[in-house]
Amino acid sequence: MSGTVGTNSSRRSGSIGTAASGATISASDPAIDTNATLGTQWANSTSGEFYVCTDATTDENVWTNVGAGTGNIAPYHYYGSNYGFSAGQNSNTEKYPYASDTASTDLSCALSDSRSGCNEGSSSSTHGHQAGGYPFSNVIDRFVFVSTVTAVDWGNLTQARSNAAGASSETYGYTMGGEAPGYGQPTNDKFPFASNAGASDVGDLTQSGNYNGPAGHSSSTHGYTSVGTRMSPHAHDWTIDKFSFASGGDSTSVGNLTVKRYSAEGISMETHGYACGGNTGSQVDTIDYFSFDSDGDGADWEDLSATHHGATGTQTSTHAYLVAGYTDNTRMEKFQFASAVQATDYADLAVGRNGGSGSQY
Repeated sequence: MSGTVGTNSSRRSGSIGTAASGATISASDPAIDTNATLGTQWANSTSGEFYVCTDATTDENVWTNVGAGTGNIAPYHYYGSNYGFSAGQNSNTEKYPYASDTASTDLSCALSDSRSGCNEGSSSSTHGHQAGGYPFSNVIDRFVFVSTVTAVDWGNLTQARSNAAGASSETYGYTMGGEAPGYGQPTNDKFPFASNAGASDVGDLTQSGNYNGPAGHSSSTHGYTSVGTRMSPHAHDWTIDKFSFASGGDSTSVGNLTVKRYSAEGISMETHGYACGGNTGSQVDTIDYFSFDSDGDGADWEDLSATHHGATGTQTSTHAYLVAGYTDNTRMEKFQFASAVQATDYADLAVGRNGGSGSQY
C-alpha cells in the first residue's frame, strides 16, 4: 500500500475516509456485519488498530488485526478450537487438547468448592463457567482458559440446583432446569459474561419439574434442552425444548428424541444438537441428534463406545468429546459430525470424575 492512509480532514473529523490504496479510515473498528470484499483494509483512527478482511461471508465477516494489537473481530462460535475443559465433582479442573488424542492435564485450578451433580457448563471466548451443583449450590464459578488461577465467584443463580443443562450465547451463559431441594426446577436462568451481576430468570421449560439431567444445546440464536426426568408425574422424558437468546421467554416444545432418558450429555455443532448416552433405568449408549434449522423430532445418530450417563461434553467444529461419567470416570471418547460413525475411546483423564461440567475454547 502507499504511505497515504487517508485525508487530513477525515482523520481530524473521525469520519470514514478511503486512502488511495483502498484502506478505510474510521473512528471505530469494523464489525462482523461490516460487509466488505476479501483483503479490504481498515484503520481505526482512534486506537491505531489496523485490520484486514480475511473472510467476506455476508454478515459474518472476519477482520484480522494485522497491526500491533491482537483483537481480531469474528463471529462468535459456541464450539472450541484449542482445548476442552472438565470441572467439578472434585475440586480441580482438567484440560485436554483437540489437536492430538492425548490424555488430559490436571490444572490444579480449583473451583470455589468440590461439587458433584454439576450443571453443564457455559463458555465465553476467554472463560469457562460452572454454575451450581450438589450439595445444592447457586454459586457461578468462573475460571480463565489460559491460566491455572483458582476460579472466582461470578455471582449466583436465581435458585440453587444440580444436574441442570447449560448453554451459551456470545454474551451470556444459561442454566436450564435441574433439581432443586425437594423438587424439579423448570427455570431457565441467564448470567452475563461481562460482569458478576448474577443470573436472572428468563422463562421456564415446557415440562414442569424437568430435572435430573436435561441435556443442553446452543445454536447461534437459541438455547435448547432435551430429555430429562419429570418430578410429577415421575417419568423419563424425550422432549426437545427451545427458547430465544434475544428475547427470552418460556421454552416451546419442538419435537422428541428417540429414547426417553435422563442425564444425557448435550453437544452442539453449527446445525444440530446431540444428546449422548443417559439413563433409562439402565445406562444407554444412544446418540440422538436433531436439527437447529427446522423444528421436528430427533433421530438416532450412532452409539457411544460404551453405555454411560453423567459425562462431560465439549465440541469443536468437527468432533464431539465426551469425558468421564458413571461407567468409567476416566474415559475420554469422541465422535465426528461429518458421518454417523461409532464414538471411539481414545485416552484417559488425569483425575476421574462424574457429573462434571464442560467448557471449551
